[in-house]
Amino acid sequence: MDTTIRYDVRGAVATITLDDPSTRNALGDETLDQLLAALETARDDGAIRVVVLRSADPKVFSSGGNLKAFTDDRPVVDKYAGLDRFPRLYRLLGGLGKPVVCAAEGDVLAGSFGLALACDFIVAVDGVRFGCPEINVGVFPFMISALIYRSVPRARANELMMTGELITAAEAHRLDIVNRVVPREDFEDELSGLVDRLASRSPLLMRMGKDALDATRDMPLDSALDYLQSQLALAFATEDIREGVAALKDKREPRWTGR
Repeated sequence: MDTTIRYDVRGAVATITLDDPSTRNALGDETLDQLLAALETARDDGAIRVVVLRSADPKVFSSGGNLKAFTDDRPVVDKYAGLDRFPRLYRLLGGLGKPVVCAAEGDVLAGSFGLALACDFIVAVDGVRFGCPEINVGVFPFMISALIYRSVPRARANELMMTGELITAAEAHRLDIVNRVVPREDFEDELSGLVDRLASRSPLLMRMGKDALDATRDMPLDSALDYLQSQLALAFATEDIREGVAALKDKREPRWTGR
């Protein structure tokens, strides 16, 4: 199997890089399997506090799903079975227990738009485009529509999916899809600043908080409040919450133990 994903660790940060220039980082089965494996590695490594997803190609983050796979000769039942990779990917990102930052240095298209929306943060270069152009080639963004509808106002979401129109990073920022839009020359500094800030937080409370967000996102309000009350009570029992309060009182940096 060709390696289309690079996995690098620096300090408490794992960087997963899409590196398949021949397909513009298309999210085919092999790439998705490698991406899932890399994310699982980051999830299971207690030393990792933040995950960054990015591309080796500064012009494109990913072109989305591999169109060749849509028209190959595999039986439909085999194609259906293989489609579970995208739901597994989105669920894994939600339940990773660590913040995930999408570094959108190039265009984020089709299935990769869903991948970006499943991340916790998106930092984009000014001028980068986002969207789901599948309808232009007779496909519909079925799988990512669930993420789009949870992230984009309904009327604009319909327009994106049904016309195939792409939007700029600036408009994505106005729609609250993107956290930060910066000039290309400032991109690495902005990305590093955010990642370092996230990595400096308690890994235990970050995991508990992200897990709570993931669990309650679609809960009715009463159920969500009951669940969150229990999680706050658990947080009170951690050493990290006591250390955070003590550090604030002593005007020093906290020393997290993850307990």
